[in-house]
Amino acid sequence: MENSKNLGIWMDHSDADIIDINKESYSSTIKSKFTFDTKEAAIHKGEYLMHNKEQQMHEAYYSEIADEILKYDHVLLFGPTNAKTELYNYLNKDLHFKDITIEVKSSDKMSENEKFAFVRNHFQK
Repeated sequence: MENSKNLGIWMDHSDADIIDINKESYSSTIKSKFTFDTKEAAIHKGEYLMHNKEQQMHEAYYSEIADEILKYDHVLLFGPTNAKTELYNYLNKDLHFKDITIEVKSSDKMSENEKFAFVRNHFQK
């Protein structure tokens, strides 16, 4: 995979660390705008509104991550929650991602160095 562009994304429902192994550090961190405060404000207006707001904000979060993924050939989604699977399903509905190889793996919480090593080791297979 010498000439291919590889990307690792460690993610949960609040943060996504974008890891390009050709760089020495993260290229960026994307944060979800659905915070505890947003949830509290929305739930006071009703549970239905809170779930609707949550769904809209998660979709915006996944869309922002998807914009980064379009620049790469191979992507590894990993992390401790099911957010990686939700993103994978979101991407599978969009034909823009049909030529991008996307893999999903479970992992625990990790330090920056552990995340970088995890991605590097995955793509050196």
